[in-house]
Amino acid sequence: MSRIGNNPIAISEGTTVEILENIISVKGKLGELTQEFSGVAIKVEDNQVWVTRPSDSKEHKAKHGLYRSLIFNMIEGVAKGWTKELELVGVGYRATNQGQKLDLALGFSHNIVFEITPEVKVETTAEKGKNPTIKLTSHDKQLIGQIAAKIRAFRKPEPYKGKGIKFVGEQLRRKAGKSA
Repeated sequence: MSRIGNNPIAISEGTTVEILENIISVKGKLGELTQEFSGVAIKVEDNQVWVTRPSDSKEHKAKHGLYRSLIFNMIEGVAKGWTKELELVGVGYRATNQGQKLDLALGFSHNIVFEITPEVKVETTAEKGKNPTIKLTSHDKQLIGQIAAKIRAFRKPEPYKGKGIKFVGEQLRRKAGKSA
């Protein structure tokens, strides 16, 4: 019995859901997303989307919750959008953007210039006394997560001082340094 898969997905105002054979497309005020599906049945009834599985096999059980979550993220994304914030911790670490180009100074001998896709909006802030932050917003949750992970991979937080790029609110595992 899938707790996630059995829940209906409410379709918000101004959002349309269309199903053609094995492709579901969701349109809203922020954009349009499509997703292929297999192994489950999807139906739209009175402003709700229902995901059902044909049998209790392991494959169908796995896909039941998966596609329900993906469809929920699509509907939520085109209606409200998703945001991810990254924080640069370290002396001299800076982030600036000109349009869709993100310029990162992360302690290397050169700056890293990262081109971000047009579906994702990037915003950088640098206040005195606070760590610089990068804010990513988009309607596609998978895309925004992938781009945030690529940016974080340039300089992962190290366990001793915590220097690097981390997600805002992320808890880091810290290690004790040398004991005298």
